[in-house]
Amino acid sequence: MITRRLVLAGAAALAFASSASAEDWKAKYPELTFAVVPAENASGVTERWAPFVSYLSKELGVKVTLRIANDYAAVIEGQRAGNIHIASYGSASFARARLTGVKSDAFANDINADGSTGYYSVFFVKASSAYKSVDQLKGKNLGLVDPNSTSGNNVPRFELDKMGIPDADGYFGKVVFTGSHENAMLALSQGTVDVAANQWTSDDDSTLAQMLTKGMLKNADGSAMKKDDFRIIHKSAPIINGPYAYNSDLPEDAKAAIAKAFFDAPAKDKAAFDRLSDGQKKGFHPATTKDWDGTIELIKFVDALRKKKAS
Repeated sequence: MITRRLVLAGAAALAFASSASAEDWKAKYPELTFAVVPAENASGVTERWAPFVSYLSKELGVKVTLRIANDYAAVIEGQRAGNIHIASYGSASFARARLTGVKSDAFANDINADGSTGYYSVFFVKASSAYKSVDQLKGKNLGLVDPNSTSGNNVPRFELDKMGIPDADGYFGKVVFTGSHENAMLALSQGTVDVAANQWTSDDDSTLAQMLTKGMLKNADGSAMKKDDFRIIHKSAPIINGPYAYNSDLPEDAKAAIAKAFFDAPAKDKAAFDRLSDGQKKGFHPATTKDWDGTIELIKFVDALRKKKAS
C-alpha cells in the first residue's frame, strides 16, 4: 500500500539525488572558462563581458573566467584541448571547429531587436569616395577581418565569387587581414584600405554603430565621424547569428545549467545582458548544432576556392 509517508520519502530521495548530481559536476568543474573573440579592443571586450560573466558565476555556483582570445583559431584549439568550456563563436568559426573534429555543442544564439536571429556581411566604403560598387574597386585595397571570420572573410569571398571574382587577392591591389571588426573599420576610416568587409544587422546594430557611439572613428581634422561618412555598397544574404557552444564532454547537468543561465539572463540581470550589445539584442534563442550545417557547406566552398587558386 502506497502511503503518504512513502510518497514524501520518494520525493525527498529524488530531490537529494538531483542536488547531489549538481554538486558532482561542480566538484569536477569548480571553474569554467568562457572564451570570446574581440570585435573591439581588449579593454572594451572586458567592460562589455565582465558583468555577464559575473552573472554566470552567481547563477552556476562556480567561478566563470573570461578569456579574450587572440583570434577564432585560439577558441577552436582551446575547445579542442578542453581548456575552454563555453565559447562565443562566429558561424564560420563554429563550422570550422566542427569540420576539424572539435567536440562542441551549440545551445543558443542572439535574438536581434526585431526578433530575427541573423545578420549580414557588407562591404563598406567611405561616403566621400567615388566607389558605388565592387566593380569600381579593382586594384584597390580590401580590408578583411580574420581567416575564420564569417562576415569578415568567408561570406565576402563567397559574395565576390558570385560577382565573378573568384580570386580576391588577384582582383584587389592588396587584401589585408586586419585582426578584428573594429580594426577593419579603423583601416577604412584612416585610408589604409579602400573597402572593408564587416558585420551589419541594422543601422543601430553593427560594429560601425558601436564605434561611432564610442567616438572611435575620426576625420583627419580630429572631428568625430558620423554614420553618413560611410556607405554600404554590397550586402549579403542573411547569415545565422553565431552560436554559444559548450564543450560536448561536460556533464549533462552542467550543460542544462549553463543554457538556463543564458536564457534567464535578460530577466535576471538585464543590465549585464544589455551591456553585451548596447541594448540591441532581445535575448538568447535556443539552438542546436545542426542549425549551422549550411555554414559548413560555405566553409567547404571557400576552402575549394583556396585550393583552386593554389593549384
